[in-house]
Amino acid sequence: QGQEKLSCNPKKENGTHVVVCELGNPMKAGAQITVDLELSVSGLEDMSDAITFQLQLRSKNSPSPANATVTVPVEAQAEMELRGNSLPATTVLPTSWHRVEGSRRLEDHGIRVEHVYQLHNKGPSTVSGVLLRLAVPRQLGGQDLLYLLELGTEGGMTCANPPDLNAKQV
Repeated sequence: QGQEKLSCNPKKENGTHVVVCELGNPMKAGAQITVDLELSVSGLEDMSDAITFQLQLRSKNSPSPANATVTVPVEAQAEMELRGNSLPATTVLPTSWHRVEGSRRLEDHGIRVEHVYQLHNKGPSTVSGVLLRLAVPRQLGGQDLLYLLELGTEGGMTCANPPDLNAKQV
């Protein structure tokens, strides 16, 4: 009926972590109690999809303890944030400028624009195996808009180059 805080003590027995909580003594025969436990478990990133707790209820009046198994699903959560920037932020081609066909000089094909993207994990869990797909508009009205010259990554990531990356060998 009333709510009380339990006194619980963590212990280590036979290589396993044990939490012992004293529920009350003496307890009336046939008494029913509900206990809510909040456990903080770290290092779950490499766990499977569930963690299992073995519960044991012991009474000094009963020779054999009551056992129960509780399985709690584990779900890692992480919030990802994608930030992007273009250098220069604005590019305007002069009206008299024309591309020089067949040239391998970069300045004959347009103004260099660098797009930088940063993918940030805002937590709370770590992440692995993230796949980011970027769609870049290459043409507008049948004319070249952006020419993909090169791709690079930092921080242990890999990047799959599109098949037409620097197709004109600029």
